[in-house]
Amino acid sequence: MALLKTIFIIVLLYYLFKILARLFAPKIINYAAKKTEAHFKEKFGDFTQQQQNAPAEERVGDVIIEKKPRRKTSTSKKVGDYIDFEEID
Repeated sequence: MALLKTIFIIVLLYYLFKILARLFAPKIINYAAKKTEAHFKEKFGDFTQQQQNAPAEERVGDVIIEKKPRRKTSTSKKVGDYIDFEEID
C-alpha cells in the first residue's frame, strides 16, 4: 500500500509542477528578458552615445578599415638543422 501511495504522490507532484510551470513560466521569462535588456543597456549605453557623437563627415554605409602597422619579423632565425633522409631498400 505504501508503494502505491508513493507513486500517487510522485504523479500528483509531477502534474502540479506542470500546471504551475505553465502559469508562471511566461512571467519568469518576461522578468529575465527585462533584466537582460537592462543589463545590456547599462553596458552598451555609452556605445550608442559614441555613435551619435561620431563625425558628420562620415556618411552612413561607408566602410573604414584601419590596419595596424606590420611588424618586421626576421625570417633568418635558425630554428634547427635540416636533415635529408633517404629510403633504404
